[in-house]
Amino acid sequence: MFKARKYKELEKKLGYRFRNEALLARALTHSSLRGARKVREDNERLEFVGDRVLGLAIVEMLEQIYPDATEGELARHLNRLVRGEACAKVGRDLGLGDHLMLSESEAGSGGRLKTTILADAVEAVLGAIFLEAGFNKARDVVRHLWKSDAGALGQAAADPKSALQEWAQGRGLALPAYVEIARTGPDHAPHFTAEVRIRGKAPARGEGASKRAAEQAAATALLEREGVFAKGDIKV
Repeated sequence: MFKARKYKELEKKLGYRFRNEALLARALTHSSLRGARKVREDNERLEFVGDRVLGLAIVEMLEQIYPDATEGELARHLNRLVRGEACAKVGRDLGLGDHLMLSESEAGSGGRLKTTILADAVEAVLGAIFLEAGFNKARDVVRHLWKSDAGALGQAAADPKSALQEWAQGRGLALPAYVEIARTGPDHAPHFTAEVRIRGKAPARGEGASKRAAEQAAATALLEREGVFAKGDIKV
């Protein structure tokens, strides 16, 4: 007797049909169920694999979409597309939260909507596709789900503070903190010096005719020093 596919609608949105439906179920199983009866494996190992698959697929896509982009611009685009918020957005578009298998306590605390859980599940699904069908098929799914967002990146002007925050988040660093170091000049024409600090990194300073301009200049200085952007990539 024909058995209806449990994840038919999800597979349709993914653009991929699993041969092994149990592998997809594993990708949707959160670690909060670890140790529960009838749950042998959660999705953490698949998430680890999928994270690497996603990064490589996005890099390849960006290199093709933006052939004239600098290394710094590509790095900024990559950070925007693979960070947790971006992956979670994909998860929401897929309706992934409805399919997640969570403990009662995690589900009761809004786990189906949590950014981290959704992002990890998306990467786990990509990892499952890679293990079942190889990189080319996983790359096709990434292109299907991320292409519109990737294509829109070139329309946005670079904002140094946003770029620095994305860069820090992408490397698991603390968020940047800005400190006003000095204010000189008359009230009608002030001049500010600001410093940006990230734990584990040397601070960087910038100057400008407003506090915001000085902070943007400081963010630019740090990005250039770390090699994320070449001089001139960002106009403050």
